[in-house]
Formats: sequence, structure tokens, C-alpha cells
Amino acid sequence: MTGPTAVTSTGTSAKAGTGAGEDRPEDGTVGSEDGAVGPADAVYALVSTLVRHSRRDVSLTSASALATLRRTGPRRITDLAAIEGVTQPSVTALVTSLERAGLVERRSDPADRRVVLVALTDAGLDYLTERRRSGVEVFARLVDRLPADEAAALAAAVPALERLRALDDAEREPATPS
Repeated sequence: MTGPTAVTSTGTSAKAGTGAGEDRPEDGTVGSEDGAVGPADAVYALVSTLVRHSRRDVSLTSASALATLRRTGPRRITDLAAIEGVTQPSVTALVTSLERAGLVERRSDPADRRVVLVALTDAGLDYLTERRRSGVEVFARLVDRLPADEAAALAAAVPALERLRALDDAEREPATPS
């Protein structure tokens, strides 16, 4: 296999293939040599399914920024850039676009009038609510097609999945100045 070395979910390194179908089962999934798919592979594939079925009226970066504002409340552009892992100029352009669409607004920080915060508007909150509802419906239809034991296994995994999301949120939060 050719390509760069990648670290797997178990911490081991493996060569990442570059050719179509290299070391992959015929269905295109990625897993171990015996065809087993690990938890990280399965969750990643599930996220890919959601992205494939998601609305495409805003970019994934825009949707992520909107979700961050919903989760954390109004933010400075510099904080939003740090949380989203993109440059400040990119976030400035993104916020301008979202502002034109009526999904966010810029407002003064009540603690320091010189500071501008980006906040979610009611339309932005409605957009996120609808996008989430749509995604949940996609998964609900799929879960309804599972045998009862597999649906129960998914339900049992919910606390671990929520913990993964919380860990990611904590990693993305910018360091607070001391």
C-alpha cells in the first residue's frame, strides 16, 4: 500500500491508501484486514451518512460556526476562529455571509462596548433547529429498520457518544487568558 502514514483509532500507525479500493472490501468500507470495522470507523461512516443527507444551503464550516454560537452564546470573531480551527479572516468573511443571510448579527459586548460579538439570530436558531430535525429524521428512519437488539445496542451507546461530543467541545474551547 502506498500513501502517507496515518494513526488509527487504536494509536497504531498504518499506511493510508491512495488508490480506489486499495485494501478495502468491495463495499468500500475501511476496517481491519479481517473486514471488522472499529468504533471510530463506524462513527465516522455514520457522520458521512449524515453529511450526505444534510441540507446544502450553507457550508459545513458555516453550519459548525452557527452550532458553536448556539452552544456557547455570542463570541468574538477571534474566539470563533479558534474554536472552529480556521483563520480570523476566514471567519470574518463567513460571519459577513451569515449576517447577510440573517442567521447571525454583530453586537456590542455589554462588558466592553469596543468589542464586537457575533450572535445567533432567531432565524439562525430556527435554521439550526430545522437542520438538526432533518438529520435526526434520517437516522430515525434508519434505526427503525434495525433489529430490536441492534437498536437497543445503539440506545445503550448514547451516553458514550454524548461523552465523545463533550470531549470534542472541551478540546475546541479556546484557552481563557489568565
